[in-house]
Formats: sequence, C-alpha cells, structure tokens
Amino acid sequence: MDKGLYVAMTGARASLQAQGSVAHNLANADTKGFKAALAATQAFPIQGPGLPSRVDAMLVDPGFNASAGARMATGRNLDVALPGDNWLAVQAADGSPAYTRNGELSITPNGQLVTASGHPLLDENGNPLAIPPAQSVEIGNDGTVSIIPQGEGPQTMATVGRLRVVDASQAQLLRGPDGLMRTADPQQALPAATGSSLQSGVLEGSNVDAAGALVQMIQLQRQFEMQVKVIRTGDDMAQSSNTLLRLGG
Repeated sequence: MDKGLYVAMTGARASLQAQGSVAHNLANADTKGFKAALAATQAFPIQGPGLPSRVDAMLVDPGFNASAGARMATGRNLDVALPGDNWLAVQAADGSPAYTRNGELSITPNGQLVTASGHPLLDENGNPLAIPPAQSVEIGNDGTVSIIPQGEGPQTMATVGRLRVVDASQAQLLRGPDGLMRTADPQQALPAATGSSLQSGVLEGSNVDAAGALVQMIQLQRQFEMQVKVIRTGDDMAQSSNTLLRLGG
C-alpha cells in the first residue's frame, strides 16, 4: 500500500510544480519577447536493494517554446524585433552575458541603452553600450546604433556602436531564474548573427497562448485532486487493514 501512496504523492508534487510553470507563463502573457516555459513529467525508477517496485513521478524541464510571438508595429526608434533564432546580448545582474528577445529598449539618464527590465545592452565587443547626448537615436537592421548629436542637423549623424546579436537555437540556451537565457555550454561561444539581424520600430509579443494555458491549469488542478484522492483512499484502506488485523488478533 505504501508504494501506491508514494507514487501518488510524487505525482501530486509534480502536478503542483507544473502548475507553477503554467502560472509563470500566464503572468508573462504580456511580456515582450517572452518564450513560454514547457513542463513535462517522466517515470523515474528508485534504485536500491530489493525489487525495483518504486517509481517516482518527476518533473522535467524540456526547455521553452521557441516559436515567435506576434509582431506589433510601434514606429518607435528604440523598439526592435528579432527574426528567426536571433537574440539580443545583455549584461545580467551578476555581470555575466545573457540573452533576451525583449526589444523594448530605452536610454537611462546616464546614457546607457537598456531593456525594459533594466539590463544593459552589449556591443559587439561585449561591453555595455553607452549613448552620448543626442536629439535622435536610430537602430539599423544590422544592429548599428546611430545618433544625431544635440543641436546638430541630420548631416551630422554618426555611428556610436553596434548591438551584439547572436544566432542561437533552442537547444543552445537555458532560461535562468531571472528570466534571461544563458548558453547551455558556457565553453561554447554563440556566433554573431549576420545580415539583417533585427527590425526597428517593431516589437515581438509573448508567445504564450493564454487560453491554452488556462485550460492546462484546469487539467493540472483536476489531476492534482485525483492524486490527492488516491492518497486519501490508500490511507483509508491502510487504516481499515490495521483495524481488521487488530480484531483478528
């Protein structure tokens, strides 16, 4: 009986963890460039002496949904969308390089180009990109950042740097706890994207299917309730068995 209780308990735990992933997706349904997290379970036999009769239901992380989100034209010079498997390189809070598809950019009062979450954009040399005082800033399709200095005319437009845009497949990236992507193999450098690496004046939305996520949340809740019912039924049967043994003794 305890084997059945153990399997049901691990299944309920995995269902709760999967609900957490779905809830995280729903919370980011409006986050620009967000990629929905995937969740799955697998049977994991427990090793030890005796027969291999105990099996753990374990949550596994298959990665994220790499499909592109809906594009929306904004006409804003600092909004960019990335095609294919292109990712913007940013500096994480710990100073390490990370990657995002959130192209909603802005310039801080001290002239740093940052994402909507405040992470500095990196240039092609891996350094945070700083923007001198300017009356106009434009980002080209190849990632070059150009400005018109304050008080000057269009003929004085100058390039101040180029955004680092990398080409990385889903298998090469892992999502960190801060929502940014990192390389699955830190020893392997990601190649720079070539050609038209981004599109300005456009934003990519989240690829979360809110309706589908809500249905999945309901299914997981019902699954959890069923597993809890199995645990309660098993406990009731164990108590009844103990009562019969006491009566028989």
